[in-house]
Amino acid sequence: MQGSSVPNEHETVGAYALGILDDAEATAFEAHLATCEWCAQQLDELAGMEPMMAALADLPGAGTPAIGESLSARPAPRLAEKLVDEVAERRARKKRRNLYLVSTAAALIVAGPFAAVATTSGGDDPGGGGRKTEAGQVSPAESAFAEMTDRVTATDPGTEVSATVALEKKAWGTETVLELKNVKGPEKCALIAVGKNGERQTASSWSVPEWGYGIPDATEEKAQKPLYVQGGAALEPNEIDHFEVMTFDGQRLVEVDA
Repeated sequence: MQGSSVPNEHETVGAYALGILDDAEATAFEAHLATCEWCAQQLDELAGMEPMMAALADLPGAGTPAIGESLSARPAPRLAEKLVDEVAERRARKKRRNLYLVSTAAALIVAGPFAAVATTSGGDDPGGGGRKTEAGQVSPAESAFAEMTDRVTATDPGTEVSATVALEKKAWGTETVLELKNVKGPEKCALIAVGKNGERQTASSWSVPEWGYGIPDATEEKAQKPLYVQGGAALEPNEIDHFEVMTFDGQRLVEVDA
């Protein structure tokens, strides 16, 4: 407490963390620490401050150590209190910033970017909530694809993989829905948005089962249906040069101009 010459046990946590208590004071504080959850939490918050000790020599008033004195000399109690307060404030700012980043990421996920919602054949609908047609339930990705009119299509002559990317401008960038055909598995793939400045962003990723997707002559009905994957990139549509469907092994299956 301010104005008191002898700090109480709670105020001793900073000095204990810095190791400036004598043996008797340290023993007394450790006895208090065993029953005080608040001090235990504060001590955990201040853990890892030891590397800052070397910087104390550069602080005004720290002085020059005498011959034979360690460069990591312990600071005076008042200086220790200032250091503890500063570190505590920095940690508080970091926590507030982390909470902001978490809430922002949650908002982006709800809005749609970076999410991958794929539909397989055979009535599988992991996303749920898709529209219904005479043929049955349609996944959210396929439903979104049907409603988006801005589309680009390409087929690679070598791999014979065909891709159509539907685009829609959003406040956070570009929402994408990929329709992929004639791709065989098993494979792991990603849709990469390549900016006009050369920046590469992963819009979505997915796994292709052994039977594949969108294969016209497949014996299984589920393999005949295309794959739809929903995602997004932090680039506006006019900033995107092209899209690439890549395997995780680095093979480009098809490139689609934006």
